[in-house]
Amino acid sequence: MISQSAHAKLIIALDVDTKQKALELVEALAGVPGMFKIGSQLFTAAGPDIVREVIKKGAKIFLDLKFHDIPATVAAAGVEATRLGVSIFNIHASGGGEMMKRTAAAVSECAEREGLSRPKVIGVTVLTSSDAIELDQVGISRSPGDQAVLLAQLASDNGMDGVVASPEEISLVRSAAVTSDFIIVTPGVRPAGSEKNDQKRVMTPAEAIARGADYLVVGRPILSAADPESAAENIVREISDGMKASAEAAQ
Repeated sequence: MISQSAHAKLIIALDVDTKQKALELVEALAGVPGMFKIGSQLFTAAGPDIVREVIKKGAKIFLDLKFHDIPATVAAAGVEATRLGVSIFNIHASGGGEMMKRTAAAVSECAEREGLSRPKVIGVTVLTSSDAIELDQVGISRSPGDQAVLLAQLASDNGMDGVVASPEEISLVRSAAVTSDFIIVTPGVRPAGSEKNDQKRVMTPAEAIARGADYLVVGRPILSAADPESAAENIVREISDGMKASAEAAQ
């Protein structure tokens, strides 16, 4: 039997274009993932009400809007994300230490003042669609791995609860993180035999979990499947295999 902790590590991306499609998926997949992700496409199409509606159905939300602006603006957006009731939201770590520090503080203050649950605030390191060539195009000479570690350390130093990091950077980030409760949320996860699409740095669910990821974000391999629930359950089984491998390696 698959443990509930394996289910809790799966975040299903609701990367669809209408509220109706999103709510149908939430109902069909209820109980399979630990969380659903709402990103730019769905949030732009349906607005913050889609977040509220999914939460009312008893699901947890990772709000994936990757805020990146001046510190005051991102901190204010973080307060609104807290009021929405999301469990996790992210900001670009490349926005700098002041932006992250002020957002973390504003979120904590809002949650305490208004009696709300404090969401985890995590920093985006290097997008899984980026490689060394694309980093060089924007003036970054470091490798994706080195850049991810630098931003993860900056995030940790400035109040972030964790980071978003590609599968290839999990081990590097895990070894660099200063606190044991620093979480790693990993996109770019593909079951064996799946198409990479626009992801360039990918890994299977079992491998990503074995390397130390806390949560895996999976979208297209589930949403495009003939039977999304079955596809999601198969990924949970792979997560469970990765958890076993990690536990055995630690012995």
